[in-house]
Amino acid sequence: MRSRLAEALLIAAASTILFAGLASPAGAEDPAIGNCTWCHGGGAQGYLPAPRLAGQQRAYLRAQLERFRMHGRDAPASIQFMWAAAENLSDGRMRALTDYLAALDTKPAMDGNPALEGRGRDIYQNGVADENIVACVACHGPHATGVGAIPRLDGLSHSYLVRRLTDWQNGYNRAGATPMPHIAGNLSPDQIDALSSYLSNTRYAGAAR
Repeated sequence: MRSRLAEALLIAAASTILFAGLASPAGAEDPAIGNCTWCHGGGAQGYLPAPRLAGQQRAYLRAQLERFRMHGRDAPASIQFMWAAAENLSDGRMRALTDYLAALDTKPAMDGNPALEGRGRDIYQNGVADENIVACVACHGPHATGVGAIPRLDGLSHSYLVRRLTDWQNGYNRAGATPMPHIAGNLSPDQIDALSSYLSNTRYAGAAR
């Protein structure tokens, strides 16, 4: 009974983090945590350049928050926005927040170029054998919903997907990200544009989280 009560309280705390800033035990706002809505939106659907967090795989969310907290993600945007946001998250707060986010419904960003969707779908499903580009479906699944620590990609914004792939090409976020730095390094700018367009305009409603 106590464990269920504790779980409920943690989820309630996560909701407070997302929508109103986390309250400290004394009832005062905790400025170290801040408010996720400033960048990720009230429904966690994301504001440019921040990504959508709603419906993301909880194990992936936890792993990335841990990497932010340990300064393992070193791209400029990570350093500017997420290092400080994550460094004071306790393990309990992190679990509650990621459980809450993973359970939220998703909305596709729909900001890609529709004319590139076909090419992007082909890259995602089949890869490009002649250029040593592996099919994304092999890890992220037929609907791009990911599994466990492998992230959900369907419906993420085009700009965010382009930035993530380009960051790997530029040498950022390589620690613990195998095999993505190698895969991203084989993609041309046009291929990144097409793949990101396809994914941003896609939503699989039956995603398991």
